[in-house]
Amino acid sequence: MFENLTEKLERSFKILKGEGRITEINVAETLKEIRRALIDADVSYKVAKSFTDEVKRKALGQDVLTAVKPGQMMTKIVRDELAQLMGGTATDVNLEGNPAVILIAGLQGSGKTTFSGKFASLLKTKKNRKVLLVACDVYRPAAIDQLKILGDTVGVEVYTEPGNNNPVEIAKNAINYARQKGYNTVIVDTAGRLAVDEAMMVEITEIKATINPSETLFVVDAMTGQDAVNTAKEFNDRLNFDGVVLTKLDGDTRGGAAISIRSVVDKPLKFISSGEKMDALQVFHPERMADRILGMGDVVSLVERAQEQFDEEQARKLKKKLIKDQFDFNDFREQIGQIKKMGNLKDLASMIPGVGKALKDVEIPDDAFKQTEAIIDSMTPEEREKPEIINTRRRERIARGSGTTVADVNRLLKQFDQTRKMMKTVAGGGLQRQMKQMQRGGHRRR
Repeated sequence: MFENLTEKLERSFKILKGEGRITEINVAETLKEIRRALIDADVSYKVAKSFTDEVKRKALGQDVLTAVKPGQMMTKIVRDELAQLMGGTATDVNLEGNPAVILIAGLQGSGKTTFSGKFASLLKTKKNRKVLLVACDVYRPAAIDQLKILGDTVGVEVYTEPGNNNPVEIAKNAINYARQKGYNTVIVDTAGRLAVDEAMMVEITEIKATINPSETLFVVDAMTGQDAVNTAKEFNDRLNFDGVVLTKLDGDTRGGAAISIRSVVDKPLKFISSGEKMDALQVFHPERMADRILGMGDVVSLVERAQEQFDEEQARKLKKKLIKDQFDFNDFREQIGQIKKMGNLKDLASMIPGVGKALKDVEIPDDAFKQTEAIIDSMTPEEREKPEIINTRRRERIARGSGTTVADVNRLLKQFDQTRKMMKTVAGGGLQRQMKQMQRGGHRRR
């Protein structure tokens, strides 16, 4: 979502390239470009101006170390200020209460219902909570059906009251039901409107007053840009919510809402959501997002995602196979499955420093592994276990069976061989040595 902003910020830092020190004259041009880049990303002029004023104050007050170039120093200051502007640190959701009640609010089409399903899945799998979803959108056609489908997908019960069109009553009854059935978390999905209107505000305010939620989250569509920030302010003035959820970050959005929403409503951005998959929900980390905006990647989040799919016993067995050079296509396909579970491939690649920029104009489809899986599935069990027996005749048969060409099969066999060699090096400690060298280099740079 921040590709254009990242590019423009990088250009602005180049103004200081070759400069011996930061001065009021050379920093003014850089800040003008930074301000322009932020405004183009749909950050309000007031927020962008305040931000660059603070960066200027800190930049001119810095004693630049002889080992640090002015461009590097400016990048560091902008990174720290961006993180601060977006909230500084991640903010937890309040899950106190028996049950903990989370009220979901927002405009129609903002992604409230989808978020409710994703959030239920996150709480169930990562927090070990027993979650009840409550369908209080009694106006939008098929809203209840949509929530039921999502509930089935993530394995969470959905509370409904057919024939009851009073969302306040439904929410109140649902909490009593949750207590009786031993649920410790209730997520209440409410109705939205196409615009902020008085009837909607009165209804959501009444629901909040009746159920007294431990957490009220406002869901807003990132693609609406500055309107998202304005809507958040209107809702907050009436509802006094606890946090913001920014959805549809995979769309054609400039990201300004993520940057400026905290400073406008003084409420933390708690989650960011992209895509329709139920695991496409992330806790919002301002520092990590600042790194991504400046093209530094987000290795911490990448490692966390990998660890979620990590099976220690399985990893030990895999390591033994790698060391003994017994890694086969069954293992290879299993690793592909683990990667697919981690999420969107382009999003994962953007977390690796430098890779996101390299892939800016490259389309990586979600089914990027489809051909590879088809080729492996077309092999016999013996071929998967002993790839070295795959001769020309076998390659032709595998290509026919997978609907690919012999060239595709040859390419995969070559990639597999390279992967096996690389993973054997990793298992033997080569990667650990490289990581230690990189860490030492990183410490020296800082």
